[in-house]
Parts: sequence; structure tokens; C-alpha cells
Amino acid sequence: MSSFLNISPKIQKIKETLTAFVENECIPAEKIYYSQLKTGQDRWKYIPPVVEELKAKAQSLGLWNLFLPAYYKESPGFTNLEYAVLCEIIGRSPLAPEATNTAAPDTGNMEVFAKYGTDKQKQQWLVPLMQGKIRSAFAMTEPQVASSDATNIETNIREDGDSLVINGRKWWISGAGDPRCAVYLVMGKSDPGNKQVHKQQSVVIVPADTPGVKIIRPMLVFGYDDAPHGHMEMVFENVRVPKENVVLGLGRGFEIVQGRLGPGRIHHCMRAIGMAERALECHLHRITDPSRRTFGKLLAQHGTAADAVAQSRLEIDQARMLVLKAADEIDRVGAKKAMKYIAMAKAMMPTVTQNVIDRAIQAHGGAGVSQDFPLAYYFAMNRTLRIADGPDEVHRMQIAKMELKAHAARKSKL
Repeated sequence: MSSFLNISPKIQKIKETLTAFVENECIPAEKIYYSQLKTGQDRWKYIPPVVEELKAKAQSLGLWNLFLPAYYKESPGFTNLEYAVLCEIIGRSPLAPEATNTAAPDTGNMEVFAKYGTDKQKQQWLVPLMQGKIRSAFAMTEPQVASSDATNIETNIREDGDSLVINGRKWWISGAGDPRCAVYLVMGKSDPGNKQVHKQQSVVIVPADTPGVKIIRPMLVFGYDDAPHGHMEMVFENVRVPKENVVLGLGRGFEIVQGRLGPGRIHHCMRAIGMAERALECHLHRITDPSRRTFGKLLAQHGTAADAVAQSRLEIDQARMLVLKAADEIDRVGAKKAMKYIAMAKAMMPTVTQNVIDRAIQAHGGAGVSQDFPLAYYFAMNRTLRIADGPDEVHRMQIAKMELKAHAARKSKL
């Protein structure tokens, strides 16, 4: 793959260092992490110490903030395509994203601050986020509307003198449970009567300790609460912040969201490749285990078992090429013009990863859905990616619209 992509010696060296870090530090630390988690409500108050240990190691190795593209002054200087190669490795462990300060939703929020923030906003929020001193959340999805269409968002943002007052209910706010979450980027409607529906929304910076911000409950993903990170239901009740907390300007929220979600969707896909590869490795270990034989044969010697492995390999490698293509398109023409490839990758990769994990679970039998292996957790977390950052159906609809538009343009020239 390195020669195919013409990876520079610099990236190749970082890739080798990152691979060693994930395999020798992050993956072995997973059992330690879960053993250090607290129980009950303390799960939301305590960060396992191994996390900070991994972060310190990553920083010392130069594996920090790898995600921010080269066109930002705060960037380490990598292209989206180069980061795609590295991000796949990060996706192999649930601990690696935070360990390298490349975890969602912080990456998307950092890019918002880097791309749209004022110098003051950057100093207050981007700097500590990039230092890994705080965490953040993006508050967009709402329980009472179909949030896959962002124009439906109902949270109200009202001007009141030099302040903005926010009222609304949000849910599935990832990262809001973390005690280190210091800031929310809140999307709401500041001009609901505007005839241009994409000019109705704004994004506002809300410090987490602002009066009126209330955590209602953690949402469970197939029973997992994902503490201490969490995916929370929240209420913003008469939350008052200064007008200077608006990002880019009132009425620019939809523009910000589109700018944030494009690269973020690709990051999810990149990490999903790594998760799929690790699931396939679990699959291979299981079916080649000499202690597990059926009808006188190793599991791998049965045709159906071998076919499942082949199918997983085919799907992973096809999907990887599409994700790399999308990353390259972002580098060449920008996220907006690369939207078709971003949508294609986002519509395909989570489904591929889900299928690969499901085959691995099947090969493990009852153990596959148990707490003894990571596969059940992988399945639960990956299944949400078919909904998060736009459901599959929206991406397919977008792809179809672009194909039909291109077809009409070709037909008109005949």
C-alpha cells in the first residue's frame, strides 16, 4: 500500500512508530482501562489514569494532533490522504484516538475553531483542546424532530442586548458526559423566519459551566453507556452567553456544520477500517485455534468459514480504496467539491465494518456476543456510524442526486 500511495519517508516513519504504539501500548492497555473504570455515578466523574499515561507517551513520540490538515497554521503538516493511512492504525484500538488527541468529537470541533474561530476563540478553546487539557461536544441532534435534516433543528437562539439566549433540548451529544468537557458548540435557529432556510441556523460557543446547561441522562447504545465519554440528553434552559460567542456570524450555522461534517465523516471511515481489520484478525485467530475443531477439522478447514474470511478481506480492501479516494479528493478540490466521494465512503464503510464484525462474532459463537471479546462492543459502536453524521439513506440520496444531475448534463450535450 505504501508504494501504491507514494507515501513519503516521513509518513512511513510515523506510520511505523504509530503502529508500534497502538499494538504495544494502546491495545494492551485496554484491559487496564476497563479495570480502572468506576461503578455507578462515579463512572462519570473519573478518568482511568492509563489514559493520561498513553497521552504522555504519544506526545513524546510525536504522535499528537495528526488529524488537522496542512492548510491550517496549527497543523502538523499532513494531507488528508496521509492522515487516512495513519488514522486506520488509530482505529485499531478504542483508546488510540484519545491517546493521540485525534478523538471525535474534538477533532471536528478543533477544525471548527481553526477554520472559523476568531483569535480570541482560538486562544480560549482551540489551544487547550490541541494540548489535550480539555474535551468538547457538538450539540446538534434533537429528540423531537428528524435531525437528519438539519433545517428541522428547533433550539432557539435569541438576541438580547449584547447576549444570546439559548433554549432547547438535545440528545446523543457525544462527549458531554466527560468531566473534562469544558465547551459545547450548540447549533440552533437564530432567524427561524428567514425565507432562506439554510440561513436560519447559527452555531454558538457555550462553556459547560454556564447556568442553565443541564445533563438529563446518558443514552445507551445496545446497553453500553460509553462512560465516562457518554452520549447525553441535555437541556439548554435560558442559557445566556455573550454575542461574541457566535461562530463565524449569525445565520452561518449550516455552512459551519457542512464544513465540519465533511472531514469528520471521513475520519470515522478511516478509523472504521482499522476496527474492521482488528475484527478480521480476531476472526482468523478463532478459526485457526487448534483447540477448536468440529467434525474432525479446524474451523478454518470448513468451506463456509473460509468463505467468510475471503468476503471480509474483499470488502475491507474495496472500502479502503474508496475512503482513500475521498481523502485525496478533499486534498485536491476541497471538501465541498469532494462531497460525492465523502458520501460514498460514509454510506459504505460502516456497513462493511458491521458485516466484518458480524462474521467474526459468528465464528466465535456465544463468546462473540460476550464481554470476553471486544466484538460485541465494536458492533454496537460501529452500528451507530450508519446513523451518526448523517444516516445511510441521506448519503445515498445525495449520491443519486449528483449522478442524476451529471446524467442530465451529459444528455443535454447530445
